[in-house]
Amino acid sequence: MTEAPPAPTGADHRRGPFRAGERVQLTDPKGRLHTITLDPDKQFHTHRGLFRHDELIGKPEGWVVRNTAGIEYLALRPLLSDYVLSMPRGAAVVYPKDSGQIVQMADIFPGARVIEAGVGSGALTMSLLRAVGDTGLVHSYERRADFADIAQANIETFFGAPHPAWQITVGDVATDVVETDADRFVLDLLAPWDCLEAVAKALVPGGVLICYVATATQLSRTAEALRADGRFTEPQAWESMVRGWHLEGLAVRPQHRMVGHTGFLLTTRRMADDVTAPVRRRRPAKAASEGEAGVAEAWGEWTAADLGERPVSEKKIRKVRRDVTDTPGENLAGEPELTPREAELAADLDTDPAVEHDDDPRPGFDPAN
Repeated sequence: MTEAPPAPTGADHRRGPFRAGERVQLTDPKGRLHTITLDPDKQFHTHRGLFRHDELIGKPEGWVVRNTAGIEYLALRPLLSDYVLSMPRGAAVVYPKDSGQIVQMADIFPGARVIEAGVGSGALTMSLLRAVGDTGLVHSYERRADFADIAQANIETFFGAPHPAWQITVGDVATDVVETDADRFVLDLLAPWDCLEAVAKALVPGGVLICYVATATQLSRTAEALRADGRFTEPQAWESMVRGWHLEGLAVRPQHRMVGHTGFLLTTRRMADDVTAPVRRRRPAKAASEGEAGVAEAWGEWTAADLGERPVSEKKIRKVRRDVTDTPGENLAGEPELTPREAELAADLDTDPAVEHDDDPRPGFDPAN
């Protein structure tokens, strides 16, 4: 008898009865969602009653639990689209509607070798890992070690273990990329035009580059830089918007709220070496006709503030990293990340800040967790 192949990473974690330590999504009678992490010693409280987590542990998915006030909650495992919107985050996440477009329009296939630049909180990375499977590769480059820590914790929590297809490097994708045989390249960066040399060296002929940008000015500059580069096909760009519908008897109508603009997507493909793309049969813009130098001169140097990017406070990043990682005192690069007050208290106690103690001075530390 042929032995069955092992289940893909994360598959068993998505099946069977609820287990301690996994996240569960609760839906109340009004349709409001609550996400909890099951712990046999904890309770779920609202202003209208409570129930113990033990009442869900060991129960099948789709169970209904009733709290002390008689309110019923439907319990299900969160879908990937639910998980990425409720997980701890440092950077803003790529919305599910855009992640789905990226996987489809970039043709992310099982076994593909994918380079991702700008991991953020790991939302898009999870979709890419699901698409490439255990035999593929997703190599994520992230300049901020704290963001990398948060993404790693979120990804391992969702899959239930480290994913064998994922590799992360804390560094700059414009200078640190080592691959020369990538099938797909995903850029979620402030200035994707600065990375085109690295992209061209990494992608195989016919490989797909997909860029996720927030503003029309970023989109325009990226497109013109690709045309001026000469090693890519004519770029294509679009955006997607999602509008839900109200369904109640014959009262069927669009909902008043929708997920509108979140970002633009742009795709292009790598030309074969020493082959020039056909000349476009339309009148180019002035900046495009002057090449990349003309583009840079027309726009000048951009900063994050020019593009409306809102910085994430360092205090929030430290808090999220403490919440999601097992070693809150270190990042992936092995560097201590204590606040001055934490370091002072640790020195007073004559302890190593990288080692957890029952009298750990960090706010909110619980040695039982």
